[in-house]
Amino acid sequence: MSRQSNSGQMAHISGPVTLADIAKLAGVSPVTVSRAINTPHLVKPRTLEAIEHVIARTGYVPNLLAGGLASRRTRLIAAIVPSVSSTIFAETIEGLNAELVPAGYQLLLGLSGYDAKRELELTRAILARRPDGIILTGISHLKETRAMLTGAGLPIVEIWDSTPSPLDVAVGFSHFDAGALVAEYLYSKGYDRYAQIGANDPRASQRRNGFISRLSGKAEVEMPTTELSSPSTFKDGRQAMAELLDRKGGSLAVFCSSDVVAHGALTEANSRGCKLPEDVAIIGFGDFDFAPYTYPPLTTVRIDRHQIGTRAAQALLKRLDGEEEPEPMIDMGFAIVNRATA
Repeated sequence: MSRQSNSGQMAHISGPVTLADIAKLAGVSPVTVSRAINTPHLVKPRTLEAIEHVIARTGYVPNLLAGGLASRRTRLIAAIVPSVSSTIFAETIEGLNAELVPAGYQLLLGLSGYDAKRELELTRAILARRPDGIILTGISHLKETRAMLTGAGLPIVEIWDSTPSPLDVAVGFSHFDAGALVAEYLYSKGYDRYAQIGANDPRASQRRNGFISRLSGKAEVEMPTTELSSPSTFKDGRQAMAELLDRKGGSLAVFCSSDVVAHGALTEANSRGCKLPEDVAIIGFGDFDFAPYTYPPLTTVRIDRHQIGTRAAQALLKRLDGEEEPEPMIDMGFAIVNRATA
């Protein structure tokens, strides 16, 4: 292959362009090229410009794992999330990216699909690429996954959950407590019946458990006969709500595992002429961007999804800089947004 040097002469390079090729074409030493890639502020502006010109002309991509580079870091941060089809995780990813990119890191994304075995496979594949840190969704991992993560010796941040003993650092909140708060809120309104429409992933299950636990001894919690998979859909919410309304028996208060499910439940209640919140109360989870604009506006549990990503990235960057996070469990909290459906 042929490459043109910065002096205008053509150089013949056989095979992939190497750091040594860039040094030769730019008329500098390989150490200077390495320094220009890793610590450009230490290179004279004119020299840096010449190196960057050659890199641009040749299409050279640095091998960040090469032992000859000044830094052994790959500048990659891996994040494993269940899905990006919903804004609940997409906004968290945006928060991560907004902090990591200015710090010189790129985000490598893996989708687990709420499957612990898939998370294991992704973890193995990601660790083989030697990221500088890893971000996981939740605190429930297979023992094989935990062993690999512990053995890797990397900074780890678990997000969207709460635990007193994270693998390294956790950024999230208690889903159990969120469900319990919704139960208290609805019970104070004095409905005849209480129900929960929820998905089967670990965090949705924690919210369900908190909801049921807080109503224990006060009211029975009804469930649809069909268990919803994750991520649950508008259709799931509407079908589950139809089943609950068919049972009849007085006013009904329903806690849904997401705003999408709640929107489906709300549509079914509206289609039957139910009066909200007198006959039927509905509370969602997530405070999605459409929640204030449903009819009537949806009462829901708000979590700052973007800020979870921001705080997770900040915690990871601290660990990469050798700093200890003073609080290994960073509680982001939650709040009920009181609108018109409950």
